[in-house]
Amino acid sequence: QVQLVESGGGLVQAGDSLRLSCVASGRTFSNYGMGWFRQAPGKEREFVAGIVGSADGPYYAEFVKGRFTMSRTNANNAVYLQMNSLKPEDTAVYYCAAKYYSGRYYPVSVAAEYDYWGQGTQVTVSS
Repeated sequence: QVQLVESGGGLVQAGDSLRLSCVASGRTFSNYGMGWFRQAPGKEREFVAGIVGSADGPYYAEFVKGRFTMSRTNANNAVYLQMNSLKPEDTAVYYCAAKYYSGRYYPVSVAAEYDYWGQGTQVTVSS
């Protein structure tokens, strides 16, 4: 089992920044690919950013390119999502997810590929 705990969400104004953190525990963190997803009210969960395995990536959804940066620190068992130039449409619950990486290719943007999920952290951007 892998436990994931997100933090760093909050209420900000358009144009502000936030840094989300996700700390993992329970297994060898470097064996897991990591992803960030988000879900707005009434919408499907969507991919934001991901790293395949320990170091391939990060890959980003088109709508966050140039604004969001994902990073991971295996020594801290953590991944981060630096979000700049936030927009009201970025309002959502943000989740981190982990997938055991066996070395085989997997589509990093597909939520069903991931084995473990955090509880989510709310990000609200006011206009």
